[in-house]
Amino acid sequence: MAATTSIMRAQALILSRVDAALAPFGLTFARYEVLALLQLTRAGSLPLGKMGSRLMVHPASVTNAVDRLSEAGLVRRLPHPTDGRTTLAEITDLGRDVVARATKELGAIRYGLDELPDDVCRQVTRIFEDLRRGVDFVD
Repeated sequence: MAATTSIMRAQALILSRVDAALAPFGLTFARYEVLALLQLTRAGSLPLGKMGSRLMVHPASVTNAVDRLSEAGLVRRLPHPTDGRTTLAEITDLGRDVVARATKELGAIRYGLDELPDDVCRQVTRIFEDLRRGVDFVD
């Protein structure tokens, strides 16, 4: 129980710091992750289902984030060129600008971990990679 409680408290603290940095951009961390993922792709677009897999989140979470980002003009939905059942999310120029500025702000606070040294951050990452390995959120 101590480990779980510690993880939950740390998550709340980190999320609070990250959300405060993202609030001026009208973003939550979930929406930021979607924009960052799209920005890193060659074409600037991905099928929604593939986004859920890469982000390791439930497809409904991706749909919700894309809906909000679309309303803000940061992404647009497009039909897949070869699969009529698939929808793509594509980052807009405004989305690229917002994610670049938001990334700079998050980097300044080391994504909410500014009080931890690099070696501790690497250790935490390894621990949680083990926990997340094998988790499949796709229904």
